[in-house]
Amino acid sequence: MTKTYNFSAGPAVLPQEVLEKAQSEFLNYQESGMSVMEMSHRSSIFENILEDAKTALRQLMGIPENYHLLFLQGGASLQFTMVPLNLTQNQTAYYVDTGSWSKKAISEAKKIPHVTVSKLASSEDKNFSYIPEIDENSVPSTAAYVHITTNNTIEGTSFQTLPHFKDVPLVADMSSNILSNDYDINDFGLIYAGAQKNIGPAGLTLVIIRDDLLKDHINISNMLDYRIHVKNNSLYNTPNTFGIYMAKLGFEWLLAKGGIPEIVKENKEKSGLLYDFIDHSKLFTSPVAQKDRSINNIPFLTGNKELDSKFVSEAEALGLVNIKGHRSVGGMRASLYNAFPMEGVEKLVNFMETFEKEHGGK
Repeated sequence: MTKTYNFSAGPAVLPQEVLEKAQSEFLNYQESGMSVMEMSHRSSIFENILEDAKTALRQLMGIPENYHLLFLQGGASLQFTMVPLNLTQNQTAYYVDTGSWSKKAISEAKKIPHVTVSKLASSEDKNFSYIPEIDENSVPSTAAYVHITTNNTIEGTSFQTLPHFKDVPLVADMSSNILSNDYDINDFGLIYAGAQKNIGPAGLTLVIIRDDLLKDHINISNMLDYRIHVKNNSLYNTPNTFGIYMAKLGFEWLLAKGGIPEIVKENKEKSGLLYDFIDHSKLFTSPVAQKDRSINNIPFLTGNKELDSKFVSEAEALGLVNIKGHRSVGGMRASLYNAFPMEGVEKLVNFMETFEKEHGGK
């Protein structure tokens, strides 16, 4: 049987060691006689899982005590609404528009009556193929926040350096590069991320929020109120217990590897191998500005739609699956998250070399 290498942008590949650990505990977690999926979220055994997950994440990201960790549901898409609802009261929220997901965040924020949305910068003029320059001095101190998407899953761009705003909190959708880039948590007021790329299975959403951003004056639904979830330690309603358990295993796996600095090193080696081939290829090209390239999501094209389709089909036959690019960019896309192995990148590059020889270059 051909070994499968899953290049999916999400839900994405999980560490084999994590899957094997979960498999060994699936029917009987710590001699409880129950699977994690069966036990009460109010039980002491699950509360230990939750606390262990939070402790491991704080260690990985260097998160100080004035930040709260929340394990919620609804994906990053629900955060497009929760962020402006919680952080804005008759203020302006500034957004940097760098792709499909930031556009959706902007659209949702505009639906809230008491929120004024201002687009601080955009790269739409070149199909979001670069990260735009940001005038940090153009944001007034009265602004609610500045929102960025740190890594653009579809377009393949990423913030290599962060903008800084003295009196205004920075909010980040970090869904596709959390735990994969070594950002300083203290640069952010709030971070949110869907779990299904570098954390665990789909259905879990991580929110990291600084204490001073828990507003007392808001009046919104309990399920949308960060204060309620903080007060109830993410247990206001039944959480995604299995997702939290899997996230805990993932955090522990990453700690055992040496933490974020080590995984960043590995991710740069993996992406560097692929980018180096693309840059020297006579057939394949990258649509992304070199200085803004993501190490997690790498789109590439032949320039010929029929040839792209042929590449995707032949790649799948070799076990290189889920490599078709997003329709807005076209071509192919290799998503190289934390758990993706170097051998998969090597096999892809070898296939690209063979494909180029068979179909010629420019």
